Amino acid sequence: MTQPQKQSMAAEIRAAIEAEIESGALPPGTPLDERSLAERFGVSRTPVREALQQLAVQNLVRIAPRVGVFVSRMSITQLRETLELLGELEAVAAKLAARRMDDEQRLQLKASMQQCAEAFSQEDGKKFAEANAGFHDLVYAGSHNEYLVEQIQGIRRLMQRYRPKIFLTQGQRQRALADHQRLADAILSGDEAAAHTAMLEHAPVGTTGFSEFLSTLPMSYLETDSGPAAGMAPATAGKRGRRAATEDEGEARPRARRMPGRVSTA
Repeated sequence: MTQPQKQSMAAEIRAAIEAEIESGALPPGTPLDERSLAERFGVSRTPVREALQQLAVQNLVRIAPRVGVFVSRMSITQLRETLELLGELEAVAAKLAARRMDDEQRLQLKASMQQCAEAFSQEDGKKFAEANAGFHDLVYAGSHNEYLVEQIQGIRRLMQRYRPKIFLTQGQRQRALADHQRLADAILSGDEAAAHTAMLEHAPVGTTGFSEFLSTLPMSYLETDSGPAAGMAPATAGKRGRRAATEDEGEARPRARRMPGRVSTA
């Protein structure tokens, strides 16, 4: 196999593994064996190793010397801080969308809201998740700021492996649909401040939202804040870790007022 062929194969393997990580087929902490992957893709271990190194650069896998390679896990602190950043960036995108979204994009946003509503009425979690992603993509595109969109999408890819259970319940879908409607109304009316606030309230970074978000995750998905090698053993934070996260949430004050008891599932 020539060097260009090896590079092409490494890219294909990286894309395949990345897709499985994002879909939840390879959850956080899953060990990745070079030999097994080489047999699966019918290649030598060299392109597999290159693919894993590329994924490590993206923080999707962690390579622990003399231990192995594992799908990366995030600590509770890392999750909270990442969601805080994502929420702020999405809120900026929503504000810019209210200012800049063109007529065609406005029609697309209305159609996307209809798709979300149809998926909700059909009680189809998978379809709703797809409609939700499409809605968010339209908001990002409406900002007409490519660099901002690139940053948001990068963080969402990083977080995707932690979202396999979002929209499992009709209650989660109902809250998300209501959030979307408020956000769409603000954008379509050109109300930048309302769009910014609506997106902040949609992000699961407040006390209630973050606690429920954590409750959807198996503890094996979480790294301890002390930072042992991901995947070496299941995370042991347990109830103590969740309690600490709840106590710390007061430090991550939401930038917008949240309705009492609201839970967001962005």
